Amino acid sequence: MLNIQNLNAGYGEMPILRAINITIAQGEIVSVVGSNGAGKSTLLKAISGIIKSSGTITYNHESLHALAAHTIVKRGVVHVPEGRKIFPEMTVLENLMMGGYLHQKDRQTNLERVFTLFPKLAERRNQLGGTMSGGEQQMLAIGRGLMGNPKLLLLDEPSMGLSPLFTEVVFGAINTINSSGVTVLLVEQNVYQSLKISHRGYVIETGSIVLTGTGEELLNNKDVKKAFLGM
Repeated sequence: MLNIQNLNAGYGEMPILRAINITIAQGEIVSVVGSNGAGKSTLLKAISGIIKSSGTITYNHESLHALAAHTIVKRGVVHVPEGRKIFPEMTVLENLMMGGYLHQKDRQTNLERVFTLFPKLAERRNQLGGTMSGGEQQMLAIGRGLMGNPKLLLLDEPSMGLSPLFTEVVFGAINTINSSGVTVLLVEQNVYQSLKISHRGYVIETGSIVLTGTGEELLNNKDVKKAFLGM
């Protein structure tokens, strides 16, 4: 579904990603894990067209490099950014409807799907997004992403700042989303939780992929354990 070859990206004259190679098959959950500043968010921004990059990014045999960000969303690649980025002065329902802006004929069906996945959002559909807890806002951010009819969902640090309870809810939701047929690319600092639910994973350090394997292989790798799991 997604094939990234020799990807280089950064900000202005500052290079962040160097010769990144990643493949994702349809139906997979693939994690990219690494420390803060390793380049995980930059990778997702390059895929979704937010920043310029060199190399090749091919999605379903079509290059994404020449496409605008909104066109990439129309193709089915939806990015849920780090920090949630909800609209705080809009209600839950208004936030979700904004997520479905490019797919208006499907908005009601997708809304029911989101409310089934996150019943708390249905209960609070008229509440302002900015008055919700961090965990509830993360549900809203993911729900808004689902309103865009994703075939490939890019999730950037969905567990950041969440309590253990909400972290479990979010990772459970990711599994459910994947089971419904959505491919997931997940970048996370929570290495244990992300690799536990992933089919495959990549470890990124200072902008380069240094290790790859199945989720289980990486969890059992002594270097991963030492660097990220404190073992």
